[in-house]
Amino acid sequence: MLKRFSPRIADAAGLPAHQLAGLKWTVGHAISNSPFYRERLLAAGVTPESITSLADLRRLPFTTADDLAADYPFGFRSAPFTEVVRIHASSGTTGKRKILCYTGKDLDDWQEMFARCFEMAGLSREDRVQIAVGYGLWTAGTGFQLGCERFGAMAIPVGPGNLELQIAFLMDLKATVFCCTASMGLLLAEEVHRRGLRGKLSLKKVILGAERSSDTMLNTIRAYLGVNEIYDIPGLTEVYGPGIGLSCSANQGIHYWADYYIMELLDPETLEPVPPGGIGEMVYTTLAKEGAPLIRYRSRDLTRLVQSDCPCGCWLPRHDRILGRSDDVVIFRGVNIYPGQLDEILHGVDGIGSEYQVLFDHGDDGRDYMLVRIERSKEAGALTDVDVGKRIVTAVKHTLLVTCSVELAEHGSLPRSERKTKRVFDNRRFE
Repeated sequence: MLKRFSPRIADAAGLPAHQLAGLKWTVGHAISNSPFYRERLLAAGVTPESITSLADLRRLPFTTADDLAADYPFGFRSAPFTEVVRIHASSGTTGKRKILCYTGKDLDDWQEMFARCFEMAGLSREDRVQIAVGYGLWTAGTGFQLGCERFGAMAIPVGPGNLELQIAFLMDLKATVFCCTASMGLLLAEEVHRRGLRGKLSLKKVILGAERSSDTMLNTIRAYLGVNEIYDIPGLTEVYGPGIGLSCSANQGIHYWADYYIMELLDPETLEPVPPGGIGEMVYTTLAKEGAPLIRYRSRDLTRLVQSDCPCGCWLPRHDRILGRSDDVVIFRGVNIYPGQLDEILHGVDGIGSEYQVLFDHGDDGRDYMLVRIERSKEAGALTDVDVGKRIVTAVKHTLLVTCSVELAEHGSLPRSERKTKRVFDNRRFE
């Protein structure tokens, strides 16, 4: 392999030169070690020597999930087997899993990124971190645990689900940080509230990952668990795993580790950069990854960049929460609707809870219809069901320019999940 590339830098002024050096290293490493990338890069006329600025990134070909699943299991490997110390996997679009190889340095870099997340969240070596996410081929549990141990806090690797065990350990081991999916966090919070245990916990912080979370959901988790700080941790297996960024104490977006990867935000149709503040697909190019580097990898995740300086003082760039996926968009009466937009709209309506379902169906009259089924808030206030329904219809019409109907449900009546909760259902059938 080529001489290894070190990701860390000290300030924003050095970032462009650092990213350019990392881009040249990645192209050289891929050409030397990956038949898949060698063929594509040389066909595009790209070599490390031909890259003279970050603008040359746009000359590089895209990589997709289908590419990663091709030549299963090790077709995407870009390091000798003697250097590969672990594999992780995620589901593929064709049914084949995407196998990602990690060298020892890849794992060191990942742990450093994760430790940076815990540092940004204000943890100390006195904290006890209860990890309630999946282990095994999935990157989440292992990433949280090794990152916690690298940082120096106590890891409590409980794994996913099992509310009884989670609550018992929160009580007995006095965990101060809880790491989980947003759905698991909500489920735990509601159970703690039901049992009246809020004042008996030692929890100070919650770190959520693996799925979108709405402000209403976060407010419920804060209130029922009695925590002031909730952090959003992004990540996907292809780019190491979770821990590639974190929201900060200012709660104004997610800082991402631009010294480890370049993130482009592109229109998913034209593949051109979106204008400032626009929603685009997150496209990743790693700068130091050895076992399975990524070059312009189309993640399908959608977000927008946050342009202003962050009040927390961190100079690393920021993006908004994940708003959905470009392949999950619902086209309703000519309008593209993303799940994250629905979260934002419903958060602005008083009197409703955090759980909802949005259903799209064909009517007997041949027209398409949109139904918002949503729980009333546990503390519903003075608003009647009719008032709440009208407010939802108005908010959807104002933002999306489409008309919906509303069905209100009792608090706690919609499905909960310990993993990811599905909230948007397109039941239409297209010929």
